[in-house]
Amino acid sequence: MGDGRDAGDDTVASGDTRAAGAPEDTARRLRAVCGELSTRFFERDDVVRTLVVTLLAGQHSLVLGPPGTAKSELARELTGRIDGAAYWEILLSKFTAPTRMFGPIDVAALARGEYRQVYDGRATTAHVAFIDEIFKCSTAALNETLGYLNERIYHPENGGAPIRCPLIGAITASNELPGGEDSAAIYDRLLVRIEVGYLEDPSNFAALVRSAVGRPAAPVPRTTLELAALQRAVGEGVPAVDVPDAIVDAVVTLRAALRRKELVASDRRWRQAVALLQASAYLDGRAAVAETDLSVLTHVLWDSPAQRPVVEREVLNLVNPDAREALDLADVIEELEAQLDAMAGQSREALSEWVIKNAHHKLAMAGKRLERLREEAAGAGRSTAAIDRVTGRQRAVRARVLTEALGVDASMVPTQL
Repeated sequence: MGDGRDAGDDTVASGDTRAAGAPEDTARRLRAVCGELSTRFFERDDVVRTLVVTLLAGQHSLVLGPPGTAKSELARELTGRIDGAAYWEILLSKFTAPTRMFGPIDVAALARGEYRQVYDGRATTAHVAFIDEIFKCSTAALNETLGYLNERIYHPENGGAPIRCPLIGAITASNELPGGEDSAAIYDRLLVRIEVGYLEDPSNFAALVRSAVGRPAAPVPRTTLELAALQRAVGEGVPAVDVPDAIVDAVVTLRAALRRKELVASDRRWRQAVALLQASAYLDGRAAVAETDLSVLTHVLWDSPAQRPVVEREVLNLVNPDAREALDLADVIEELEAQLDAMAGQSREALSEWVIKNAHHKLAMAGKRLERLREEAAGAGRSTAAIDRVTGRQRAVRARVLTEALGVDASMVPTQL
């Protein structure tokens, strides 16, 4: 969870000469990038990995969360690790003209009576695009944006032949969900949807505050990857990953389970999700999709954030018993926080009695169990993303209990109660 750990055996210096561009080298470098970015961006391990998997699958992602959650910084830093990649970013508004996105008019040519657009440095030539406030796309730019995301093409203003764009994938961001039919059409084209929030773990927040102090920064590892290697992975390596019949059966089972919950995804979305499963396996250096790769579907099969916990539980029912138990513990933790909110304004004595009789034991037991679950999951090679997220909530609620109910400085108390 951005706790200062290094990338371990997966760290590969950018000058490493080992079979550069080979599939195993590409995957190794991308794992190293994930490790380095997870260390830099607290509580973003799963976000980083999911963004990398989405790029490997040649798909687009949406990072949904409030301002100040490092959405754009993370996109820039990730793209900056791809040597040779053309990066383009824009902050959209309702008044953004299509020419500002895809190519302004060549004024010099216009003076000669020629109508041309300048494409360099625009979406038209980008390998990776970051589009902030994606749902504020203007009506004038909507059709071109949809064509860009769907087919990687742009239709010039002068009506010339469509231009094929080299886009591998777009990382988009928004502070809110789409509010109209136009923005909903874009939302449907973003296969992966990732929620982010403000830091929850008090220790991570303390580290963030300390990072603002102007001290000389120590050198940090910075693994990079050649654009050509990424393109080969997207075009050849990922599609070559096998999808066993057992995985197909698991996906069919998951679809049926979600339909019973009245959560229905389109056939197109299910089909596109297969590439994500293959990309997840490729990133881990495996030749075939495994059950653990199904975890990425928790970012694919919901339309509103309220549906995400339901999707997550159904996915984890299939693939990850550790995370399933962690989600049960999350319910206990959320209930304790709701009780704390309901006791606002009560005396310190009443609050202290509640902590002693109720919150203290439950939070301590939840923390210890989460720690064991993480050890078991990591030892078995299963994803710890859901466990880490619940652990963050446990620590955040524990900090509130200490400060609001007992008047204790949470930063001065050991991790467990």
